[in-house]
Amino acid sequence: MMAAYIYCPIELFPRQETEIARLVLAINQAATIEDKLRWAQYLIDAADELLACQSYSDGSPDCRLCHNFSGLRHKTADLVVKASRLSR
Repeated sequence: MMAAYIYCPIELFPRQETEIARLVLAINQAATIEDKLRWAQYLIDAADELLACQSYSDGSPDCRLCHNFSGLRHKTADLVVKASRLSR
């Protein structure tokens, strides 16, 4: 299966994508809720950086995909944060 490619003229997406993949792995491997929470907060920050891109163009399918993926990742990390509050 071929991975999807999102063209980013300012190269923000590929840089953040690498960091986001690292953070998702850290969340999945974290042994404690506190560790998952910490990594989830970093993931929210990484997704927010993509969502705040000043070069976003609504007419670009790549930009829309980037925003959609970033929004989903933000929501996922937010669920981890909310779940951690339930277990306290």
